Amino acid sequence: MSDVNTGVQNNNSATNSNTKLTLEGTGVVAGLAYAPVAWVRRPEPPSLTGLELPAAEVDDAIEAFRTAADGVVEGLEARAEKAEGDAAEVLKMTAGLARDKAWRKAVVRHIKNGVRPVNAVAKATEEFVALFMKVGGLMAERVTDLRDIRDRVAARLEGRPEPGLPSPTEPVILLADDLAPVDTAGLDPKIFVALATELGGPTSHTAIIARQLGIPCVVAVGKMGALAEGDLVLVDGSEGTIRRGVDADDAREAVASDLERREKINAWTGPAVTRDGHHVQLLANVQDAAAAQRASESNAEGVGLFRTELCFLGTKEEPSVESQAMSYRGVFEAFNGKKVVVRTLDSGSDKPVPFATLADEPNPSLGVRGIRTQRINNGLLGNQLDAIKMSLDGLDSEAWVMCPMISTLPEAREVAKAIRNRGLKAGIMVEVPSTALLIDQFLDEIDFVSIGTNDLTQYVMAADRLSANLAEFTTPWQPAVLNLMARVAEAGERKGKPVGVCGEAAADPLLACVLVGMGMTSLSMAAGAISAVGAALSEVTLEQCKAAARAVINAFDDEQAQKTARAILGTIS
Repeated sequence: MSDVNTGVQNNNSATNSNTKLTLEGTGVVAGLAYAPVAWVRRPEPPSLTGLELPAAEVDDAIEAFRTAADGVVEGLEARAEKAEGDAAEVLKMTAGLARDKAWRKAVVRHIKNGVRPVNAVAKATEEFVALFMKVGGLMAERVTDLRDIRDRVAARLEGRPEPGLPSPTEPVILLADDLAPVDTAGLDPKIFVALATELGGPTSHTAIIARQLGIPCVVAVGKMGALAEGDLVLVDGSEGTIRRGVDADDAREAVASDLERREKINAWTGPAVTRDGHHVQLLANVQDAAAAQRASESNAEGVGLFRTELCFLGTKEEPSVESQAMSYRGVFEAFNGKKVVVRTLDSGSDKPVPFATLADEPNPSLGVRGIRTQRINNGLLGNQLDAIKMSLDGLDSEAWVMCPMISTLPEAREVAKAIRNRGLKAGIMVEVPSTALLIDQFLDEIDFVSIGTNDLTQYVMAADRLSANLAEFTTPWQPAVLNLMARVAEAGERKGKPVGVCGEAAADPLLACVLVGMGMTSLSMAAGAISAVGAALSEVTLEQCKAAARAVINAFDDEQAQKTARAILGTIS
């Protein structure tokens, strides 16, 4: 593995560590950490050019490439089996890239044209990188993942270990231009006590995994290259800052105080109620039966988002109703007798489900995804609903079914009818601004709604979730996004229908309190984030939450919104 640092402090950085420096980014996971810097850097990318491959070696070269790519897929899937929650999800999605037929076909094409395997992998990857960046949105967010696949396949072809994290023996703060999902999914929070990246945004894989691990995280940090290996720094995930040259005693005292906050979180056992007794359902996001079983051992009161498409990433043909039912049943069994909200297939964009994804779309984020896949496979929704109904046989789970990417009233009416015909509770996701703007009419058609804050924020702000330059636009603290969410919650109260949140916003303890103040009836998140949100709610009253909700929608910008909420709610978990 080339150019990957060890995390051991070197003598050359001693002077730098004493020089005061403050770097600002976007804080995505609250908390403090004080430790030496450890950089992780990608290996040098393989060259796009090289010696010409003799025609006699083409077949062997193709076989070598396929063996290397298959090995990467197997390794990622093996790690996914051992991982939990969102970590397992991102590993599966990255394995899907290494399995992608179009990418593999491009590599083989280059090899047949006389390009050696490693160079062919590099050329094909850069072609797809250019395509992803042109499309933007969620596809652009996969560029880091794609280049990570390139580096792993190239390493196998050259007989080298796959790239990965440094291996320090003492706690460090991990810095990187960006982190591949494979790396973030394998982090030991006792060693890597905080994360900071130059790229990424609030919904990047780095941020998602950091929330699950409960370690401070700051993304989109400018000029981070000024920090050297071994520099002692204080990371504040609430403020979104990295400080060098702080007084060591002050830093350690602040971290100790933050540790008390974390211990309080770990001691929280639920259910979630505010200080004055207002109950809020805290639910878990899961992707399969194994994740549901782990979530059932947490303080989750049920499942608020069952991502069914993640059961079928890479599946070439639509599974039978019976096969789907077997995949779903384990989730209902894990929460038998409790609420389980199932999202129908949200394929397309960054979730390549071959039997439910339109190939070669010019702009997948705005294309045939979610409920729109009905346009290319008319029986998809009905088959899935039949499978959900079948999977409930003999169980007492409370099944709620919601469809993603609903944008028109006829769509809502049609899916509600199909869901209710199976005796299930009918809902939709609020991700498209048109749905939020006409929410009263939509609520007349369905039984409940759940806000997907990641997509809603992206579409409202017209901002690429990957772009570090636009990170302040992709936070749900943006007043425009907060206003739309408040609008949806108010409509739910008027209509007497439940309104939940299942995007990343629900995992932010401060924002969770604001959402409760808006009138949200449930919040769904990674199981590992539930205790932090529950502990925060236990420290505030419902009236405080309502006051914060009223205030933030009139904020000038996202920063003022957060400061206003914190001033009203006080120091919460």
